[in-house]
Amino acid sequence: MKKKQVAVRDMDLDQFVRMVRGEEIFVPDDADLRAAERAFSFLKEFAKDKVIYGINTGFGPLAQYHISESEADRLQYNLVRSHASGLGAPLPDITVRAMMLSRAMTFLLGHSGVSMPLIERILLFLEHGVCPTVPQHGGVGASGDLVQQAHLGLALIGEGTGTYQGSRRPMAEIHKALGIAPVELHLRDGLGTVNGTACMTGIAAINVVHAWSLLDHALDMGALINEIVGAYDDHLSAELNSVKRHDGQNWVAEQLRERMAGGARTKKRHDHLYNGEQREDGSVFEDKVQEHYSIRCLPQILGPMVDTLRRVESDVMAELLSVDDNPVVDHDRGTVYHGGNFHGDQIALAMDQLKLAIVKLSMLTERQLNFLLNDKVNGRFPPFLNMGRPGLDYGLQGIQFTAVSTTAESQALSTSLYVHSIPNNNDNQDVVSMGTNAAWSAAKVIDNTAQVMAIQSLALAQAVDIAGLSGHLSKSNERFYSAVRRLAPAITKDSHAGPMIEAIRSELIVPDLFQA
Repeated sequence: MKKKQVAVRDMDLDQFVRMVRGEEIFVPDDADLRAAERAFSFLKEFAKDKVIYGINTGFGPLAQYHISESEADRLQYNLVRSHASGLGAPLPDITVRAMMLSRAMTFLLGHSGVSMPLIERILLFLEHGVCPTVPQHGGVGASGDLVQQAHLGLALIGEGTGTYQGSRRPMAEIHKALGIAPVELHLRDGLGTVNGTACMTGIAAINVVHAWSLLDHALDMGALINEIVGAYDDHLSAELNSVKRHDGQNWVAEQLRERMAGGARTKKRHDHLYNGEQREDGSVFEDKVQEHYSIRCLPQILGPMVDTLRRVESDVMAELLSVDDNPVVDHDRGTVYHGGNFHGDQIALAMDQLKLAIVKLSMLTERQLNFLLNDKVNGRFPPFLNMGRPGLDYGLQGIQFTAVSTTAESQALSTSLYVHSIPNNNDNQDVVSMGTNAAWSAAKVIDNTAQVMAIQSLALAQAVDIAGLSGHLSKSNERFYSAVRRLAPAITKDSHAGPMIEAIRSELIVPDLFQA
């Protein structure tokens, strides 16, 4: 793997995800390392004769209790062990890698005051593919992701379990295999590890990348269904869409026009309905005057998703490049500030917004699927796109159940986590963000939507085959159709479609969804 030296402030989303995926190894910029080292050295001296939260005080509502210097290190270990109390299935390794990289980036901004061995150990875990076991349930996103990040702390001190070289085993064994000793916690190393929004922000960053992938494929699928049905093209025109002053809508319309360029299937309204031909009153038009909304209104439906995703990406990147710790060390001004930068409301709200947009994408996709499968609605294809013998063979009838069921689950998951604050911690944390829950809920919706889109991709290819359109589509649509057909043949007689759908989902729609 290629090692890449990057200053934290110069990190972009693509670089972050490449490093999380293990395609590149993160090497800190020398200036960032010096900043982190200065922060620790300054804090060590500054705290000697002052009351600093989490160094010589208890935590949360127990901050009123003084802790002696002789027990300061034990305090850090106690925090990690007591808060490593999560439950549920482990988060997938890719999310744990994202959490670790996010935490290391915060430390390297030079305002956390943690020791260099702690930072180096997190980077070593990333380089060697060590992923601590971090349960899905536990964090409320107020002092950050206390519970999830405490499980990272547990791994750093050689306790708990983790994955390494393809298996989950005790961290003590992994340390032994790597020939390293557990990290020793000093000053505020325990607090620095568990504080902050690294877990929710890491998941959120990957969610954004996956959401863009879903949107890209939604454009492919939208362009193809327009060609399949031979829709009139004016609903995608620059002239129509430009009078609606939303950037996302106009970008979607432009993207669809580009993907349909060169195709001969769409119709010009001037050629069919504006040609001056006389028609008798009460006569029925052979072609639809206007298509269903799931086809005609793609710019108006996908456009708000684009605008939302752009805002969400901006918020997530701002959080990723922020100091989300408490206290915040300022060695330049020679002081320490206490506050609430660990609070996850920005991510919680952003993930709720993203989730709503992706749920709507799932609903749109399911309606397009229904259009293709329902002969009474589309008026041009056999029921369920059946290429066999009706009554004996069932075409794509079975996969619609899965699409509807999965979309319904996403609709149920669309409820906001941001507004579900529940006070806890002896009411010290009286307003919490639920940011980790929001990010993980959004991840589930993204996974669900990818499955529904894979089902619709199979249906689109089936419709192309039935209509004999292969070789007569735009270049972009031909590429998409061919990509589906490389993974799944036409269903001419009843067969088990599940493996084909999963192949489309994993190899075409979103390759690295949150599979544990």
